[in-house]
Formats: sequence, structure tokens, C-alpha cells
Amino acid sequence: MEIYLVRHTETICEKGICYGQSDVALAEPFELIFENIISQLPQEAILFSSPLQRCVILAKHIQNEIKTISYQEDKRLMEMNFGDWEMKNWNDILPEQLNPWMEDFVTVHATNGESFIELHDRTGAFLSEQISKKADQPIIIVTHAGVIRSLLCHHTSLPLKDAFQNKVDFGQVVKINLQL
Repeated sequence: MEIYLVRHTETICEKGICYGQSDVALAEPFELIFENIISQLPQEAILFSSPLQRCVILAKHIQNEIKTISYQEDKRLMEMNFGDWEMKNWNDILPEQLNPWMEDFVTVHATNGESFIELHDRTGAFLSEQISKKADQPIIIVTHAGVIRSLLCHHTSLPLKDAFQNKVDFGQVVKINLQL
């Protein structure tokens, strides 16, 4: 099963802002970057997207450019929920809250948010569901860096604590092949 993991392009947020599940807009112009992304994708696929606008805008553009067998938005593909930290500058988060998370982001929750293992569990449920369908067509997933890192950990059995070894740039396409 061919799966194309596509990270959304840059957002309007300033660098250093924690925006996880906040529904922020994409920085414009993005059309040329979209075309580059599409050039790396199959011409026919099943398409999934996080429901956040920064992914949906790109997914809809892909849907218009390739033969889409089906399109679905799935909340399990949303970025990590950073709770009270959403839309704050990382430097403004109290050290007594941030430091434990930085030391163990896998199991420690962002304040009133989720941990990486919770994100990993929901992405795993999504992936298991797709594998069980044994699709013959390629799958394109438009999503976020945290989700892509999690899916790559599922694919390679990389320990979650090492997930950040998987660098995922804005607009990057990562192709994986799952053996069914």
C-alpha cells in the first residue's frame, strides 16, 4: 500500500508560536508550492485530510488536480492538542509547565492538552483502519508534522521519544510503502 504523507505549507503564525489544533490560515502565496507538491503525488488516489483549514485548502487543491477516488476529512489527523499553550509563544509558557513536557513529551500532557502517545494512539487507529481496507489505490494524507512523525514511528517502529529524528518541512511529501 502506497501512502503519501503531505505536510501543509507555512502558516501565517510567527515563528515560535505554538498553534497545534488552532485553525490558522496558510501564508500566501502558496500556489507554486502546491504545484510542486502535486508533482510528487500519484495521478489517482484516495485522499484524506486533517479538518484544519491549513490542510483542507491544500487537500481541495489536490482534489482538483488529480483523480480522487474518495475524499474524507478525519479529526484523527489533526495536530497535537496543546491545550492552554495554543497560540502562545513557546517562550511565554511557564517553565514549570513546559519543562516536564520538554523532558518527556511522549507521556506528559501539554496543560489541558494531550501527550504525544495520545496523538500516536489516534493516528494508529486511523492507520489500522486504512490497512484493514486493503486499498489497491495509493492514499494521500494531508496533515501536520506531529501526525507525520507519529505515522513514521508506526511504519518504522522508531521509539516515540525519537520521533523528532524525522524532520518534516512545510510542504514536504513523504512516501511510505506498507506491506499488507
